[in-house]
Amino acid sequence: MIITKLKRTIKSGVISFWRNGSVSLASVLILAVTLTVISMVLFSGVVLSSTLETIKNKVDIDVYFVNGATEDSMLAFANDVKKNTDIAEVKYISRDQAYKDFRERHKDEEATLQALNEIGENPLPASINVKAKDPNSYSSIVEFLKLKQKNLGENNIIEKINYTEKNKQAIDSLNRIINASNKLGILIAIFFAIVSILITFNTIRLAIYIFREEISVMRLVGASEVYIKAPFVTVGILYGLVSAIVTTIILLPITHYAGNWTEKLGTGINLFNYYQSNLAIIILALVVAGALLGSISSFLAIKKYLKV
Repeated sequence: MIITKLKRTIKSGVISFWRNGSVSLASVLILAVTLTVISMVLFSGVVLSSTLETIKNKVDIDVYFVNGATEDSMLAFANDVKKNTDIAEVKYISRDQAYKDFRERHKDEEATLQALNEIGENPLPASINVKAKDPNSYSSIVEFLKLKQKNLGENNIIEKINYTEKNKQAIDSLNRIINASNKLGILIAIFFAIVSILITFNTIRLAIYIFREEISVMRLVGASEVYIKAPFVTVGILYGLVSAIVTTIILLPITHYAGNWTEKLGTGINLFNYYQSNLAIIILALVVAGALLGSISSFLAIKKYLKV
């Protein structure tokens, strides 16, 4: 019995959806615009978060050793530094490795390589590269390293501790931008969701008016409220499902165009690749969001204007 009623409800909703083609088209388009805007807001958040992670990974502290320091003393210092709980990674770079890396970075700069060859010997010092678990910890780590250097006294093997406070300032600034954009994005998403609900709400009212005689007959024969309302809610869900499919198609060229752009800007992410790799989850989210927006619009319209 329940399955039969469900089939009738779905059939009635589908018929109503196709019969009111212009009304359905308007509802689908406004919901598709809403879902597209919400998706772009979420994508912006993904890009900004990826950019922040990229910047965080580039921020580090370099500790350069004097050329006369033995490898054992430098490794012992590196192992001692690793004990700091704020430090995520300590990487030792020998003089030979530094020389090799330098030549690789400047392989296309003939003048630089020629100048390096003229020097004859390796002028680059050994060093350790220090990365923090939290970017906010870099200042305290620098103080920690300076204290270590001071405690070495006459056996000091450190030539220079290289870190700029501008790195932390850049991260803090980007954090503030991300927080502000997330808040703005939520407001924009809410605004478009309300607009889409209001427009769909009015289209459902129109559908109720068109079927007013059928509804009157259903009331006279004793149909329940649920049975009368269900087809209209089904129509709202169909609006959402179709708009989710339309939105998925719309996002393909948008993310394809934006993909190369985001990658070239050094954000650490290609938006098109992200869209493709998360397509199943994105489609599911769009379908759920569209169905909710459509069904809520339908339910509100029926609840207020359908007197049964």
